[in-house]
Amino acid sequence: MKRVNLQPAYVLHRRSYRESSFLIELFTPEHGRLTVVARGARKSRSASPGLLQPFVPLLVSFAGKGELMALSHAEAHGMMRQLRGECLFAGFYLNELLMCLLQKWDSHPGLYAAYENAVAALFDGPLQQKVLRSFEKCLLEEIGYGLLPKSENSLHNTFSPDQFYRFMPEHGFVLCEPGGYRESGRTPDGKRVTQGNIFSGKSLIAIAKDDWQDETCLQDAKRLTRFVLAPLLGSRPIYSRRLFMQLDEEKQNEE
Repeated sequence: MKRVNLQPAYVLHRRSYRESSFLIELFTPEHGRLTVVARGARKSRSASPGLLQPFVPLLVSFAGKGELMALSHAEAHGMMRQLRGECLFAGFYLNELLMCLLQKWDSHPGLYAAYENAVAALFDGPLQQKVLRSFEKCLLEEIGYGLLPKSENSLHNTFSPDQFYRFMPEHGFVLCEPGGYRESGRTPDGKRVTQGNIFSGKSLIAIAKDDWQDETCLQDAKRLTRFVLAPLLGSRPIYSRRLFMQLDEEKQNEE
């Protein structure tokens, strides 16, 4: 029987199980994503429902023989706070990505650290797009879909800041011929804006370096991530995106 004691963890998702229990998806640094059953956690005298919820840092113990583990202990491992508004939706988005893209029991300590940092940044609010873009980039690299060179020499040997590159899912980035990209216009400060699968070398270099000072770079990173995630997610919906869309509609109606 496998036994794990006091492993740091976050709840990614929970659902009711039988009459008084929860099935809980956990994310841990050493054991990756796994499913545990919290027996009796829904009983009126149990303190677990307030503890076993997303974005609460935990220490957990569990045991079992098969894929489904039995949760034997859980305690708070740090300050318990609540995400709100856009930051809450962003946290749900991170959790959905992990649920959809991580294989069970694959260890990702680096990704776990990135998740902790992202959640901490969401608690501090307001929502900053660079938090989401950095996490998406780390996640794709961890599961083997990193697109950009990591070393300085490789990066500048691959991309020129003055050139444009077409992203081809099966081939990576291909240099565009002069005039071979399509412009949709310019921003008020004169920056060039491109559509579709075309990206500037300047943006790609900044994304690779996690340099998020330029708003255009953030927009390009979001667009690039959508291209990469689409085939990985397949038909699985990301419900948190709908929440963002609803929130945007409400803001527009208020204006």
